Amino acid sequence: MKTNVKLIKSNKNRLNQDNLRNKAIIKGVNLLLPETVYLSKDTKFGKNITIEPYVYIGSKVIIGDNVVIKSFSHLEGCKIEKNVSIGPYARLRNGTKISPGAKIGNFVETKNSTINAGSKINHLSYIGDTKIGKNSNIGAGVITCNYDGIKKNKTLISDNVFVGSNSSLVAPIKIQKNSVIGAGSVITKNVSKNSLALSRAGQKEISNYKRKKK
Repeated sequence: MKTNVKLIKSNKNRLNQDNLRNKAIIKGVNLLLPETVYLSKDTKFGKNITIEPYVYIGSKVIIGDNVVIKSFSHLEGCKIEKNVSIGPYARLRNGTKISPGAKIGNFVETKNSTINAGSKINHLSYIGDTKIGKNSNIGAGVITCNYDGIKKNKTLISDNVFVGSNSSLVAPIKIQKNSVIGAGSVITKNVSKNSLALSRAGQKEISNYKRKKK
């Protein structure tokens, strides 16, 4: 009996998903491989949306016009405005807002964050409890260190900021407009506008070094 109940529930879920996919297709959403896309009943779609295979869309997701969601992306509790590209392998968590013309690339995770118009987070980054201004670029491997073990702290990144790859931004922190964060930096203090901030250990080199042999 338990097995039968599970089968009934499974079949019901499958039918519900088929109905949601059909409704999305009728509305004009381009599902490239419909049977691999999971939708929620409260998902709101704009116009000219393409969703690639193996995308999960949880509850409370709003998707604007001219949006592409690439494969293996996971969305929940987020708002994506027009002319945005997401993924592949992106995870947008609750409280994320992506403004027009922004880009979220592969292996990027966002939570409780606003990414404003024209800004890009292209790959391998975690952005949490953060507000990013317009036309800023977040390099590969950038992490906002938002949790101090007790509470979540805010990171504020202004307009036209360039954050170099493999940098850690230790919140609470504010990075003002037109500034640059050097790659590989750990930034713990506010950064003034029109400035370069970096934090690196000095590089050492030992000449004619011989590796140990086994």
